[in-house]
Amino acid sequence: MIGRALPALLCAALALPDAPVDHRIAYGSDPLQFGELRLPAGPGPHPVAVVIHGGCWSAQYGLDHIRVVSEALRRDGIATWTIEYRRVGDPGGGWPGTFADVGRGVDHVATLRNRFALDTGRVVVVGHSAGGHLALWAAGRRNLPKSSPLRGPGSLPIRGVIALAGIADLATYGAAPGGCNAGVARLMGGSPGAFPARYAEADPMRLLPIGVPLRLIEGGRDTIVPASQGARFDAEARRKGDDSRVRTIDDAGHFDLIAPAAPAFQAVIEELRALLAPRPTP
Repeated sequence: MIGRALPALLCAALALPDAPVDHRIAYGSDPLQFGELRLPAGPGPHPVAVVIHGGCWSAQYGLDHIRVVSEALRRDGIATWTIEYRRVGDPGGGWPGTFADVGRGVDHVATLRNRFALDTGRVVVVGHSAGGHLALWAAGRRNLPKSSPLRGPGSLPIRGVIALAGIADLATYGAAPGGCNAGVARLMGGSPGAFPARYAEADPMRLLPIGVPLRLIEGGRDTIVPASQGARFDAEARRKGDDSRVRTIDDAGHFDLIAPAAPAFQAVIEELRALLAPRPTP
């Protein structure tokens, strides 16, 4: 299970006292529909990273383990909006509630700009593992049918997506044996054969081209989400015209990508800085 696979660096980070959260804000009426907003020093407006945690889409894993990432990004001058959402095992979690929550949580950044010094022209969505799947999905839902309630208003521009060991090919991942792999069927209520319409709306591979820069960072030693997930998605995204790039850190495992003290985390910072860099004025 995930807890047994945690590297020493991440365990050490989780043992530290939580850095203060500037604001905990509800984006819906359910107790799990909230986000944690961290603001860097200075007047802003600040670029924003929407951070989506993983954990096999299971209620067993909340946003606690991703706080170290949000705090590290805040220290790098990036405001972070870390969203919680209903998961499998929570009332209303799974299909379609998990997706509805993530979409609503991401869109809530447009509301936050009315209260805080946020630059909503510089927003990147960052997700790890199952959260990487949801990050790619959140950017790709613009391609859902107009009749889909999961499509959202589409009013928040996204500069790009950074998927850290992201589950980018949902159907293929769910077909493999293993602990987290089995989470796909639990999330979706069954297999692609049983629910083809659901997978058509939930699988990032089926929402290409997404139309924003896609950066996939993989661990070469990842035994939970193999690097082939990112490679397969990247190849298909580029074939369909997306600005996609996969970066494999050969000596990194699944959790090194969210352990700020690990050397692999520098790749996350580099990709995020590049996507959020101010654009020249025409």
